[in-house]
Amino acid sequence: MGLRKGTTNNPAGRPAGTPNKLNADLQQRIADFLNDNFDEVISDWHKLENKREKINFFRDLIKYKLPTLQATEFRTDFDKMTDEQLDHIINELKKNGNDEKSR
Repeated sequence: MGLRKGTTNNPAGRPAGTPNKLNADLQQRIADFLNDNFDEVISDWHKLENKREKINFFRDLIKYKLPTLQATEFRTDFDKMTDEQLDHIINELKKNGNDEKSR
């Protein structure tokens, strides 16, 4: 039988939410490397002719500076919602769709 969620066999371990020091150190080293060699990185990027290669190059670098977003899932049972709730959702979606088109 496994442990219940939120329990551990090592109560003196790292508290929840504390960043992993090794990952933080590695990310800092990569950031320092990119800062120190930024002109060369930009030059290499410009040498790429294929747009897909440029996008992949950029995507591979950006993940070291921006946090990765975790995928989320939205589930709802529309059959249990009132007509007013459904109308509200539809109106919000329409409004957001129009906002995106105007950008």
